[in-house]
Amino acid sequence: MQKAVLVTGGAGFIGSHLCEVLTAEPANQVWSLDDYSTGSVKNHIPGVKYLKGNTCDIGELVDFPIDVIYHLGEYSRVEQSFRDFDTVWSSNVAGTFAVLEFCRRHHCRLIYAGSSTKFGDNGAGPSQSPYGWTKARNTELVKSYGHWFSLDYAIAYFYNAYGPREITDGDYATLIGLFCKKMRCSEPLGVVSPGSQQRNFTHVSDIVAGLKLVGEHGEGDGYGIGHPDSYTVMDIAKMFGGQIEMLPPRPGNRLSASLITEKTMGLGWSAKREIGDYIEALRESGFKSELS
Repeated sequence: MQKAVLVTGGAGFIGSHLCEVLTAEPANQVWSLDDYSTGSVKNHIPGVKYLKGNTCDIGELVDFPIDVIYHLGEYSRVEQSFRDFDTVWSSNVAGTFAVLEFCRRHHCRLIYAGSSTKFGDNGAGPSQSPYGWTKARNTELVKSYGHWFSLDYAIAYFYNAYGPREITDGDYATLIGLFCKKMRCSEPLGVVSPGSQQRNFTHVSDIVAGLKLVGEHGEGDGYGIGHPDSYTVMDIAKMFGGQIEMLPPRPGNRLSASLITEKTMGLGWSAKREIGDYIEALRESGFKSELS
């Protein structure tokens, strides 16, 4: 029986990898809804049907039956969210409300991509940035929809994704992608002070494998998808081996986050890829190749 799946943010970094995995199963008909603010047509996957637009308009843009929505299409940067608050509100509040209403009206199953910032700095994470606040708020709203309207849902939390198709340029570049470009251009690696920020870097293939399991078998909240080993930002910079330049502290930059992977591991998931091996392979390629 064919299943219609919609991935919001399907032209983005993680979303495109999820689309790739979902389309590999002949029973799935996969659609993407993306506003291309950080997504790219370069990330399009053969077999996926692409819609360009904002999640706020999902009710008008998606006029066909959908069985499952993987909602990844939200604003997803911490430090930049202080200056982009209007965009954060539109995407993460109004947009997610529209997605929830679509699911309620059409009886879709929802897989919501929460944020591990929720577990940062002994519970202070949600109040540390506009991004963190909206994401934590949304997890509570999803759970409330489950209680109020019997919404079928599961909530997953990603920890510091890296891998092919990362953003390497501009304000929305990810750390590994940015460091890779800096090494390629023989520029210093900027480490935001104090440099002791702990992160659980998780390869995108491991994140998508966990997300797919959560989509198929998860129920409710609490599905963390993160590598068990944590490294400081300074540790990562030293693995790259370039010149290091210390940068001033930035608002919202958490020092740590609790890792909650027990429920996801209970579905049979575990992280397979190591960040050290990935960086070593990048080094051997001269930081010129996009690795798998």
